[in-house]
Amino acid sequence: MTAMNWLVIYPELWLLVLACTVLLVDLFAHDPQRRLCFWLTQGGIAVFALLHLQDYNAGLTAYGMNDMVVVDPMGRLLAIFAALATMITLGYARPTLASRDMLKGEFYLLTLFVLLGISVMCSANHFLVLYLGLELMSLSLYALCALRRDHALATEAAMKFFVLGALASGFLLYGLSMMYGATGSLEIPRVFEQIATGRINKDVLIFGVVFVVAGLAFKLGAAPFHMWVPDVYHGAPTAVTLLIAAAPKFAAFAITIRLLVEGLLGLAVDWQQMLIVLAVASLAVGNIAAIAQSNLKRMLAYSSIAQMGFIVLALAAGVVSGNTLSAGNAYSSALFYLVTYVLTTLGTFGLIMVLSRQGFESEEINDLAGLAKRSPWVAGVMTIFMFSLAGLPPMVGFFAKLAVLQALVTTNVTFYIVLAVVAVLLSLIGAFYYLRVIKVMWFDEPTAGALVPQGQGVSALLAINGAAVLLLGPLSGGLMAICRDAIVKALAS
Repeated sequence: MTAMNWLVIYPELWLLVLACTVLLVDLFAHDPQRRLCFWLTQGGIAVFALLHLQDYNAGLTAYGMNDMVVVDPMGRLLAIFAALATMITLGYARPTLASRDMLKGEFYLLTLFVLLGISVMCSANHFLVLYLGLELMSLSLYALCALRRDHALATEAAMKFFVLGALASGFLLYGLSMMYGATGSLEIPRVFEQIATGRINKDVLIFGVVFVVAGLAFKLGAAPFHMWVPDVYHGAPTAVTLLIAAAPKFAAFAITIRLLVEGLLGLAVDWQQMLIVLAVASLAVGNIAAIAQSNLKRMLAYSSIAQMGFIVLALAAGVVSGNTLSAGNAYSSALFYLVTYVLTTLGTFGLIMVLSRQGFESEEINDLAGLAKRSPWVAGVMTIFMFSLAGLPPMVGFFAKLAVLQALVTTNVTFYIVLAVVAVLLSLIGAFYYLRVIKVMWFDEPTAGALVPQGQGVSALLAINGAAVLLLGPLSGGLMAICRDAIVKALAS
């Protein structure tokens, strides 16, 4: 259905007004803790999520802005997940930023622009809208990465992020221009229709798809376009690292589904081959390289690359032997995996911030030595997160991996079954570096004088985060059903 333009994008308009309000409030703020900016931002994002939830419950698909924007259950759900991830990130980040003189209005303002860019991408039905949201999100993240201007490592990370991000955006934009040249349309549904007619220059289109997949792989952090991930995760302030690692992943998933599935499903036999190569490379590079890391943030960066390999593997199993019978199962498994990964990532980086203090970042694996003796409950929560990332039951990460493997095996195609076996074997390699962290926490001697500081409500947030990772495992059926429903409705629209 076609709706009034302003009604279609009213959550995004609310977010824009909120960002402007936070900017003005910060101009007159004298509180160094920026309490008003914090609560205004958190409350505004909560309202944004509720606006999307209200329309998600209606279950309708609407188009606006001359069909440049689409609001469907999948887009709404991804925006809600991104909003929740952003709120949790801000909750973890506040004490850390305050202790490092980084708790300024700019952080909240740029975070809101990141979320606005994510939401625009989730609703994009047109190449230009998609690229607008991408750049709004990316430029805000570049600025956030360099927020600690007196820190050489953060500045270096921001430069690398900016240069490689600009290169990837150029890849994506060039690929989209080739697709426009081949199909004569910038609207994603029209591209799908033009491919279905068969009256296109397929060579030009395939050439464009290669560049589009390369750009998407960068945004997902998949190998071999992963070079930025370890350096940026390591160099950026931990609060910004968490912002980069969590919510933007939902935007990357959204544009992957919009472009490859809703626009280029007719060329699935071509782009799925590329995704399979990316997935296997990510699983191999991420899991093997993580073993050699002594820095916890770099280890989690390579872990992220391996986890993205599982998501890309599920995306590559949607079209089998020319039919789309497996599409709903494969893409919903990928979304379910992404949600569980982001939930666990929020906790792991949040815990790093809980353990950090002024002049001490707690970024090395050895900094966790003897954590169980200093704070058994914090070590227990970190153990839950590590078990989940490794895919051990009963954590939610196990059920996420199981969902992806089930999507591969149920295709009844030997090649996909072999891929599932390869994924399991590479995950076994990855279990080593997760278990190493647990060993350091529970069996090594504690570092002298290293105390566990108490954050401002962050300990409660960490406990809730850990409980969610633990309890969502046995109760994962409901979340999986929500993901499946959103994907099926998106494919049907």
